[in-house]
Amino acid sequence: MDLALVLNFLRDLAAHNNKLWMDAHRATYHQARAEYTALVAELLRQASADLEPGLRGLSPSDVMFRINKNDRFQQSTEPYKRHMGAGLKPGGRHSGWAGYFVALEPGGETYVGAGRWMPEPAQLARIRQEIHYNAPAFHAIRQEAALLRQFPGGLDTSQALKTAPKGYERTNPDIEWLRLKSFFVWQAFPDRAVRSPDFPARVLEAWQAARPFVQFLNEAMRGDEE
Repeated sequence: MDLALVLNFLRDLAAHNNKLWMDAHRATYHQARAEYTALVAELLRQASADLEPGLRGLSPSDVMFRINKNDRFQQSTEPYKRHMGAGLKPGGRHSGWAGYFVALEPGGETYVGAGRWMPEPAQLARIRQEIHYNAPAFHAIRQEAALLRQFPGGLDTSQALKTAPKGYERTNPDIEWLRLKSFFVWQAFPDRAVRSPDFPARVLEAWQAARPFVQFLNEAMRGDEE
């Protein structure tokens, strides 16, 4: 797979983010998309065998996000995302489960991540409840050496309530984590790492380190599906 081609296309797209340019370079887009699809297919093949059995039977099209922006969340006039991304989760990219993510974007903006970003209210309540009831296990998982080697920043705390969630006291010893609205870890990769032949292996290594974290979240949320 030629991920340099993907980065080059996305770099050009960022400089000419409009439908007229995209229409004129549609063939190049399809080439870049094919290379990214090859990456996702390889990651899906290995992850479904070694990481998450719930991914079995899914195809790249089930987990890859469209490059067109969703108008409901559009924060600029640009019609296209500046990255190509995928969410490998049981049930596909839009399912409610925690899972594994990879998004390619030039300029060192490529990221590999894992977890559940902005879960639905019922799911969020269950995750908080599990942290409250099973705090030692949660802290052991989030402080696991393998996880922090791959994701040195630990859990992303950028999405959090300013006060305690309903049902919890501000003096709760775990309030820092109960306030979170997302439960996610991620790490950026420089372009040279993306172009390296071992990039897929590095992605899988990071996801493997995050597996206990993802399993904790999914077990907490599982009651929603019972």
